[in-house]
Amino acid sequence: MREAFQTFFNLVGAFFTVYMMGYASFLFLSVTVGASCLYAAKRRNALKNELPNQYYVPVSILVPAHNESVTIEATLHSLLALDYKLYEIIVVDDGSTDDTWQVVQKAFHMVHVNRPIQRKVPCQMIEAVFETRDYKVPITLIRKKNGGKADALNMGINAAQYPYFLCMDADSVLQRDSLEKIVRPVLEQDHIVAVGGAVRPCNDVEIENGQILRYHMPRKILPCMQVLEYDRSFLAARILFDQFNGSIIISGAFGLFKKSVVIGAGGYDTTTMGEDMELVVKLHVFCREHNIPYSIRYASDAICWTQAPEKLSDLCKQRRRWHIGLYQSMTRHRRILANPRYGMVGFISYFYFLIYELLSPYIEVFGTVTMALALWMDFLNIRFMVLYLGIYVLYSSILSLTAFFTRIHTIDLTLTFRDVLKAIGLCGVEVFGLRFILAWVRMNALLGGKKKQRGWGQIERKRINFK
Repeated sequence: MREAFQTFFNLVGAFFTVYMMGYASFLFLSVTVGASCLYAAKRRNALKNELPNQYYVPVSILVPAHNESVTIEATLHSLLALDYKLYEIIVVDDGSTDDTWQVVQKAFHMVHVNRPIQRKVPCQMIEAVFETRDYKVPITLIRKKNGGKADALNMGINAAQYPYFLCMDADSVLQRDSLEKIVRPVLEQDHIVAVGGAVRPCNDVEIENGQILRYHMPRKILPCMQVLEYDRSFLAARILFDQFNGSIIISGAFGLFKKSVVIGAGGYDTTTMGEDMELVVKLHVFCREHNIPYSIRYASDAICWTQAPEKLSDLCKQRRRWHIGLYQSMTRHRRILANPRYGMVGFISYFYFLIYELLSPYIEVFGTVTMALALWMDFLNIRFMVLYLGIYVLYSSILSLTAFFTRIHTIDLTLTFRDVLKAIGLCGVEVFGLRFILAWVRMNALLGGKKKQRGWGQIERKRINFK
């Protein structure tokens, strides 16, 4: 019996060695490529800071909202401060139970209008439409029956006048140049159907007239660790996948899409929790199956500032929702995996998200349980395991800090000495502590995952420091 257990533990050890070497290699490659691309983009931007020949692509900015009265006004003021000429703002109030729509209507002096909206993609019924043209761009407010975020975005697509639409969250703000920078790939290349931007936590960041007035690491520990996590994610995998048109996720907080192609693909899927990823994967499928030339890009210098959860319970709810959405998207489009028709998307992007995102919490929790069992049965070399875990934490921390400081430097932010110490001190906690907490949450996410598929997953909001 002991020999059987020894064989089992040896096999598990070999599997985890391959698993961790694969992840470490991917992380090193992605951070290296990401950092080099960011510095190359910084050098290009030093020579070219405006759109070529001052051309502008007309853009409809969609802001779906549900119970966002605390943040919605600051979000809209940030949109009015954009350095861009040709856009409109459409706020879709998705059956809020607070005074979200009243806040918007009063703050921007909007009037009720009788405006017919053709439903090119399915969505719930309209209750009222308000408009104002007292600002540099028109603002439209649509009240509708509750149907979820995807349904609200579909309503915004139906109401949009322009050929491209940008979706963003109602608890986020854009920098003055963010719209210009996320549109730039459309002007520079043909066949762009979607562009993703970078998302950074804005907790304790002071923003004035669309520009960063003061940048601080969040005072609370949990948002601090999310800053490191966000920078590693947006610097690493997304830039790497962008090199071969392999992006299969664009954050719902900040993404630009070609309206005609999205309508052709059927719009957002209202039955999934991960409407952002599901749409991007569906665009890959739609374009390849209809032989439509296309490109999905990532604009690393286009930045959206969003609120990171400050409570662990809110963070767990958020990540549970994200993992259910990931599961729904990947199972719905499972034919992509290792399918030559989808090129590197099927062989690299889908495979990475399957192994290192969808299945990773189960693998990591299984590994932890196996390690504990081996320790109890006296099969574990404690000194070797401590050394192994120490190297893992140190390696991951170095790459996280590389991503963090690269991002800070390339967008010309400055850190206090205290912030530097905070980042260095918390990177190991994020890798070894928060990661395993969230792994447990994600592992249990699919239990009851079919409940409230269209729910918004509200978290506690605070007022954004926007002046």
